[in-house]
Amino acid sequence: MAFICMTMLLAGTSSAEPAGYTTSVASSGDVSWILVSSVLVFAMVPGVAFFYGGMLRKQSMTATMAQCLIATGIMTLSWIICGYTLAFGSDGFWIGNLDRLFLNGVLEDASGGAVSELQFAMFQMMFALVTACVVIGACAERVRFTAMAWFLVLWGILVYSPMAHWVWGGGFFDQLFVVRDFAGGTVVHICAGMTGLAIAMFVGPRIETVRKSRAHSIPFTFLGAMLLWVGWFGFNGGSGLMANGQTVHVCFVTMVAGASGLVTWALCQYLLTGKVGTLGLITGGITGLVAITPGCAYVSALASVPIGIIGAALCFCMVRMIHSRVRFDDALDVFGVHGIGGIWGAIAVGLFAESQYTGTMEGGIFSPGPCGILFGEMDLLVGQTASVMITLVFCFAASYAIVWALSRFMTVRVDEATERIGQDIVEHGEPSYE
Repeated sequence: MAFICMTMLLAGTSSAEPAGYTTSVASSGDVSWILVSSVLVFAMVPGVAFFYGGMLRKQSMTATMAQCLIATGIMTLSWIICGYTLAFGSDGFWIGNLDRLFLNGVLEDASGGAVSELQFAMFQMMFALVTACVVIGACAERVRFTAMAWFLVLWGILVYSPMAHWVWGGGFFDQLFVVRDFAGGTVVHICAGMTGLAIAMFVGPRIETVRKSRAHSIPFTFLGAMLLWVGWFGFNGGSGLMANGQTVHVCFVTMVAGASGLVTWALCQYLLTGKVGTLGLITGGITGLVAITPGCAYVSALASVPIGIIGAALCFCMVRMIHSRVRFDDALDVFGVHGIGGIWGAIAVGLFAESQYTGTMEGGIFSPGPCGILFGEMDLLVGQTASVMITLVFCFAASYAIVWALSRFMTVRVDEATERIGQDIVEHGEPSYE
C-alpha cells in the first residue's frame, strides 16, 4: 500500500493501471504475505471492539460491537462500489476517476504485479474499514446507531477516499510536496482522530455520571489491544506489497516503537501518580505503534526508539490535558492518541528519514530518496508538515459538515434516558451481560 511512492518510481504508472499499483514480477511469496496481512488488518476490527468496549460501561459493549460491525459492512460495500476507484482510479489532482466503479476491470491475475489488483484493492479495503472503526471511540455512548451508519456512508466517500488518493493514489500531496506516509499516519490516524473530534464536538459531552464511569472489563481491553498490536504487523508490514528485507525492517521497528511507547507511558504514569495501570500500559503501546506507522519503512531501528518515546510522552500530556481542562468529550482518547500520535509520526518522518530507506532501485542502480532534516534536507520536513496541516483542516471541516448536514434530517444524539440506560438495551435489545 504505502510502498506506492517507491513502486511508482520503480515501475511507472500506465493509463491502464490504478495509481500506486506495481508492475514488478509476480511472486507467490508476496501474494501469500499480503493475504496474511489483509487478514491481520481485518483482525483489528474485533480488536477495536474489545478495546473500546472494555473501556466503557457494561451497558455499552453491545453498541460498540454493533457499530464496529456496521462500519465493516458499510465501508466494504462503499469501497467496492466507488471508494476504490475514487482513491486509486487515476492519478488525478483531487480525486481518482470512475473507471473502476464496482471494481470494473479489477482482476485477480497477479501476473502483472507483485500482487494482483484485486488483492491490492482488498488490502486497501481493510484499512478503510479499520479507520472507520477507530472513529467510533471518540463519540462513544451518545451517537445513535442509524446516525453513525449514515455518517460512515458519506464519510467513506467524501473524506476517506480523497485522503487515500492524495497520499497513496498519486494525488496533489505527491504532485506538490515531498511526502512519505508508508502505512497511514495521515490517511488513517490523523484522519480518524480529527473525524472523531469533529463528531464529539458537534454532539457535545456525555452526561457527567456516564463520563466518569470506569472501564468495565480490563481483560477485554487487554485482549483488544493485543489483537491490535498483532494486526499492526500486517498493517505496517504488508504496506510494501512485498515479502522482502524491507518487510522485516518494518515489522522490527514497529515492535520497537510500540515497546518504547509502552515503557514511556508507564514511566510518565508512575511519576505522576505512583502507580502503573494496565490501561496505561496498553495505551502507551498503542501510541508508539501509531507514531511509527507513517515512517516505519523510512527510519532506522535506532530512530524508532525516540519516535515511540516522544509519541507516547506527547499523547500522555494531551490525554491528561483533555481530561482535566477541556470540555469536549473524546470518550476513548481517539484524538489524544491517534490524532496527536499521527501528527508526531508524520513530522518524525521529516526528521529521521534516511535516504537509504526512502530511495529506489532501478535497473540495478540504487537512487537515494529524500531524507529528514537530521540528515541534511528540508524538503521532506516541509512536505510532511504541509500534509499534516491540510489533513487536520480537511478532515475536521468535512466531517463536521457531514454530521451537521445529517442533523438536519435525523436525530444524531441519543436522548438522556437512553444514554443513562445504555444503547445496548434501548437501541439493540441485546445486553452483553445478564
